[in-house]
Amino acid sequence: MTNLDEARVDDQSLPEDATLLIVDDDEPFRTRLGRALEKRGFQPILAAGVTDAEAMIKDIPPAFAVVDLRLEDGDGLQVVERIREKRDDCRVVMLTGYGNIATAVAAVKAGAIDYLSKPADADDVEKALLARPGQRPAPPENPMSADRVRWEHIQRVYELCDHNVSETARRLGMHRRTLQRILAKRAPK
Repeated sequence: MTNLDEARVDDQSLPEDATLLIVDDDEPFRTRLGRALEKRGFQPILAAGVTDAEAMIKDIPPAFAVVDLRLEDGDGLQVVERIREKRDDCRVVMLTGYGNIATAVAAVKAGAIDYLSKPADADDVEKALLARPGQRPAPPENPMSADRVRWEHIQRVYELCDHNVSETARRLGMHRRTLQRILAKRAPK
């Protein structure tokens, strides 16, 4: 039996209503997370942004939600507030690639039960969604290496700068050639 199985035995099984709204403008991430959580028993509904999410919340207020903080068409905090208006007992986890104390506080005030930095894996998201009130989830079994976290951050900034190497290097405070060498390598494990 794995640690995850043991956690489920300790009163962390899914309720009958396992609808899960995933709101993220990164389509590959949204799709992967949806598939992974579907395998764990959730019933995912995928939304690309605030507009899509608000339409889905009107039709089916979810029991669970995973919402990215920064979306192309708005702020994930708006989605959390809309969810809370329709379904007060929804367990919302906020995801962001820009973790800081101010945004974590804003997410919790808006109604999120937890706040995870990207890239978060499905195990971390599931633990956060199913954690009992006041319970802190266990640390991840296989956390990403510092090199991988750095690489993911660089990739995210690079994408946000529309693959402009010079602009990305300027924003990261590094030399353009150094950034080009990093981008040419494979992702660290």
